[in-house]
Amino acid sequence: MTRGRHIYKGAHTNRLQLQQLRRHRGREQKSSPDSKTTSNQKHESPPQLLCGNMDPACCMLDPPNYNFGLNGPLNSAVSIAEDDQWKRIRTVLSPTFTSGKLKKMFPLVKHYGDLLVQNLREKIDIRQPLNMKDIFGGYSMDIVLSTSFSVKVDSINNPNDPFVTNAKKLFTFSFLSPLFLLTVLCPFLVPLLEKMNFCFLPLSVLNFFMDGIKKIKKEREKNSKSDQVDFLQLMIDSQNKEKHSSDDESHGYKELSDSELMAQGLIFILAGYETTSTTMTFLAYNIATNPDVQTKLQQEIDTFLPNKAPPTYEAVMQMEYLDMVVNETLRLYPAAGRIERVCKKTTTINGVTIPQGVVTVIPVYVLHRDPEIWQEPEEFRPERFSKENKDAFDPYLFLPFGFGPRNCIGMRFALMNMKLAMVSLIQNFTLRPCSETPIPLQIDTKGFMKSTKPVILDLVPREVKNTEG
Repeated sequence: MTRGRHIYKGAHTNRLQLQQLRRHRGREQKSSPDSKTTSNQKHESPPQLLCGNMDPACCMLDPPNYNFGLNGPLNSAVSIAEDDQWKRIRTVLSPTFTSGKLKKMFPLVKHYGDLLVQNLREKIDIRQPLNMKDIFGGYSMDIVLSTSFSVKVDSINNPNDPFVTNAKKLFTFSFLSPLFLLTVLCPFLVPLLEKMNFCFLPLSVLNFFMDGIKKIKKEREKNSKSDQVDFLQLMIDSQNKEKHSSDDESHGYKELSDSELMAQGLIFILAGYETTSTTMTFLAYNIATNPDVQTKLQQEIDTFLPNKAPPTYEAVMQMEYLDMVVNETLRLYPAAGRIERVCKKTTTINGVTIPQGVVTVIPVYVLHRDPEIWQEPEEFRPERFSKENKDAFDPYLFLPFGFGPRNCIGMRFALMNMKLAMVSLIQNFTLRPCSETPIPLQIDTKGFMKSTKPVILDLVPREVKNTEG
């Protein structure tokens, strides 16, 4: 079924303003007074097209994200790199997230799920309301560091660990910061600012992580027989010519430079820590404030894992209702409220011509709450994602992990981590709102999606009846 397409042309579009899209149904196109038609300079703010309804044909656009510059050492990160460099890096990283690799990582992830439960038991013993973002932040950090670099931090019990405190500093970025506003208003200054080593993220924090990754890499290289199976080792292997056959013509194409290796390690920490912990916070909130959903989830978990049996990869990934709850949470609270892609050459899609250099903006947050797509979109209804209902809606209207060749490379890894955390949590506790729980939840959509107030919940220990005999 074809719905009306809405395209807004303008140099800048605030995510909150995207919601105005709903008020303009039926209009084919609208231009803002400051609209531009082309951008010839590399650091000139390009015009933007706002796609009100995703179309599979949009995947025909070349995939690079728009780059504001001032990324520092992250310029080579897989989510920022462009063209052939991006293709080469993505090729090297993709094997890290196969189902086989995830199964190998599962016991380690489960270990931190057990630590999560242990930590929560200690906290509820003193009747302490829990800040869920802090709890899940420690869990996410431990998993990212251990599965990426085999580094054990135990940040759940040591929230003041330097890795944890520095990670939190990375997310103090504001779109109202003077540096960001300067690049938006005077984009021609970006090349000069880059030469002066200006960066949107704190350089001291970036250097902390880069130095840590370098140290681990040197230790691995000293031990040529390292049997580590993690994200960093895969990248080191791509640099080691001895691990490639002499007639491997693709070796030169796949090899990562040291700076590229460091950038991937850093972006994995950034993406794995913030987005996963924030989504799990929203998950816990939705479960706590919807007791009927929590009851169904408890029943499914108890069926797959009777008598609090240890979670297994197969059991967790087969839980259909859990998958529905996770997807509905991602619909309401996608980690990124919008997706941007640059048109690398003039393209015509469904009669609409998109000029070269134009940034195509897909307003994910708005699409996920559009009443013409989702019935009563503000309601939390996991059944939207049942097998029967999933076949009824266009998959290009549900984009929590992006779409096309540049979708989130760590999607399956993130889902496994979130699902295991929820299984461990629901097996052992009942989540309840308390006097400090913000109801309704107010969302800050600037940057990564997050609650404007801390999500505070009560946890009550569960006693599961023995089903044997």
